[in-house]
Amino acid sequence: MESVNVLVTAAIGDQCIQQIGSVSPKIRVTNVSDLSRAERGGDSISKEKLDALLAEAEVLFSFRLPRNVIARSPKLKWIQVMSAGVDRFLDAEMVESPAILTNISGVHATPIGEFVLELMLMFVKQAPLCFQLKQEKQWGRFTATVLRSKTVGIVGMGSIGREVARLSKAFGMRVLATRRSAKRVGRARYVDVVFPLEQLQQLLAESDFVVLALPFTPETNKFFGEEELRAMRSTAYLINIARGGVVDEEVLIRALDEYWIAGAGLDVFATEPLPTDSRLWELPNVILSPHVSGGMEDYTIEATELFSENLRRYLDGKRLLNVVDKKKGY
Repeated sequence: MESVNVLVTAAIGDQCIQQIGSVSPKIRVTNVSDLSRAERGGDSISKEKLDALLAEAEVLFSFRLPRNVIARSPKLKWIQVMSAGVDRFLDAEMVESPAILTNISGVHATPIGEFVLELMLMFVKQAPLCFQLKQEKQWGRFTATVLRSKTVGIVGMGSIGREVARLSKAFGMRVLATRRSAKRVGRARYVDVVFPLEQLQQLLAESDFVVLALPFTPETNKFFGEEELRAMRSTAYLINIARGGVVDEEVLIRALDEYWIAGAGLDVFATEPLPTDSRLWELPNVILSPHVSGGMEDYTIEATELFSENLRRYLDGKRLLNVVDKKKGY
């Protein structure tokens, strides 16, 4: 029986490694996370060992791919990555390679959807002011407001966008969205109005919160700039859980500083880690977090379950879940 060589470059734990191996007797799974980490640290011996294993690999399960992975893996047929965004993997070699690339789209919907609701609640309940009053030991009463009846505009209706819509509806919000594939104004489950992307300005003009949930591709690089920010209400908030590069960050800082919009909740940035001299650290109308919105305690288990299902499909010759169009970038 011909075996399938599967290399795991992420530190996912013995239980997950065993789960992958139990998919089929054909699977020969090797955990190379230690070698991969040592190679990144400059260990030449680990690089040589990893070279030998990559040369025979048919499938990779990775969070961070080894350098020059395509050139080093002549037998590679499929890469399953442990992230939804794939922009950091799509160099010229990867795009031209016949190897299939699949992502983990869908796993992040729950944690990121909750994160978006957290940010919206923090703004309407004035959580930053509460933190400030506590630090200053001040008893300053204020008036909070509610999410009910407010409008959220979701830019990008993938699994994350759909979950944000579902949760927003549970809070009694009006939900608008744009969908790239939409040809005309319509409706969708949990969405009151779906606009074609060409009508983004209308969504922005009507929204109290604008949530960016679209992939980062050459087409969406600095997609959200001055025109879009000026189209938003002065009382509205921008929430970005997509990629920092989707927003023109310099323009956003100016918009926040001059109060074109009320504020922003940002989990992603153009440069990460966020430079210490960035104005975003200082702006009082910004809530920021260090790119953690997709995290959850059983993340590796969820990712391994999806990979295991895809591995069964691979062995059975079925279409894999979450196949990335490498030219489109998602």
